[in-house]
Amino acid sequence: MKPADSTVPLRDDVQDDRTQFIRDALHNAIVERRLAPGAKLVETEVGELFDVSRTVVRASLQMLAFEGLVRIERNRGAFVAYPSPDEARQIFESRRVIESEIAKCAAQRITDTDIAMFKAHLQEEDRLLAERGPNARRAAIKASGDYHLMLASVAGNLILERFMRELIARSSLVIALYGQSGASSCARSEHADILDALVAQDGKKAADTIRHHIDHIEEDLDYKVASNAPLRDALRI
Repeated sequence: MKPADSTVPLRDDVQDDRTQFIRDALHNAIVERRLAPGAKLVETEVGELFDVSRTVVRASLQMLAFEGLVRIERNRGAFVAYPSPDEARQIFESRRVIESEIAKCAAQRITDTDIAMFKAHLQEEDRLLAERGPNARRAAIKASGDYHLMLASVAGNLILERFMRELIARSSLVIALYGQSGASSCARSEHADILDALVAQDGKKAADTIRHHIDHIEEDLDYKVASNAPLRDALRI
């Protein structure tokens, strides 16, 4: 691959692959809270880290801006989105509406294979929560979000699943910015309660339990700002 300042353009398919790769790397760093809200994403720095042109970086940032994870300001550049308290409330209100319906659908569709998958996931959450260190905490945060995405997958509605991916990612930003505990803000015991309702195929209980769970996540928000990590460290390059 040519250096970032090369005048020889990448083939379209290669450029698309690199754009998606950089988008995924930045997305994961944001969702796992290695890049804090408000962190500046300098195109030249990102380009040097990935050895690509600014054009490729800009396309990746545009993708993230469309998803609500990056804010692009004219003459200032790109920043990890910094959700306001009002936006944070709207994100969690949206989750209440969407996830309660997801829970009802999942309760009707859940299979023995799904149940086994959820139980294995809860065991993994237990293991991660028992570990120490920032990497284990970030992994626990990701596992917590993955649980909610699994629910959306079991519900069988691809449109709702896509919405949930955006909402979980944006929730991670809110929790990174305003969360008090520094943990996942997503109690594993409540995940087990949701699963119990799904196993019983009780859609109403599943919906009520997940709404309570989202209320609990919001209770941990106090509007304190997280600190930024250097871009290289956040991307683990």
